[in-house]
Amino acid sequence: MQVSACSAAAPRCWSASHIAARDCAAAAGADGAAGAGAGRHDWHLAQLYAFVRDLGASLIVPRYSRYVIDLNRPPDDAPMYPDANSTGLCPERFFSGEPLYRPGLQPDAAEVARRREANWQPYHDALQRELLRLKSAHGYALLLDGHSIKSELPWLFCGRLPDLNLGTADGRELRAFAANGNVAVAAGPARFHPRGRRPLQGRLHCSTLRPTDRGVHAAQLEMCWSCYMPETPPYQSIRSDPAPGTDPARTCSNPA
Repeated sequence: MQVSACSAAAPRCWSASHIAARDCAAAAGADGAAGAGAGRHDWHLAQLYAFVRDLGASLIVPRYSRYVIDLNRPPDDAPMYPDANSTGLCPERFFSGEPLYRPGLQPDAAEVARRREANWQPYHDALQRELLRLKSAHGYALLLDGHSIKSELPWLFCGRLPDLNLGTADGRELRAFAANGNVAVAAGPARFHPRGRRPLQGRLHCSTLRPTDRGVHAAQLEMCWSCYMPETPPYQSIRSDPAPGTDPARTCSNPA
């Protein structure tokens, strides 16, 4: 786990729970050839959000891929979206629905528990400590959980996702974030909007890091890859002409 606690100049913490691309021996049974790249991790977010250090924000960055364990899933692996396909706490499928593991090599209950103890819990412990540190210094703390996703994933979502998806636990956290000038990203050009047919809720962080009366507020921003990069392999570069209104540095540092 990498925690970069910059100056306490601002009560902001940025988390990127799906940024890591490093697999490990625990996932050695995974079939890297099947569907690799499509949803493997949130591409180029470290570059897109490099500006947060200049804002005095703290950074929480994991070491291992979401395919080792998904840090944005509840520890009991309860479904985040009822009656919908899901990749789960220790994913066994790619976002395409194709199997991640070769037959018979999926993690059993003991391996899931081991990964949860070794990877999931330390991340959330570090996140909680940092938010409490910021709250102690400023009276409140704001968490932005940054993600990106391919705009069309039929196995998971019907149709094309909105360019920008702001997850606020069914709106419970939106008021707290708006009061602190942190939702300007949702008020950009008309072609962008923060909701879809089935909005990405940001439910884990917005629920587990509450309640609001403790002074800790959370929101999840999911940006479609199409806003800033090609959605076809090899996924190695950011477009030189990202879509207007999707520059996180501009929208976050100059709230409307």
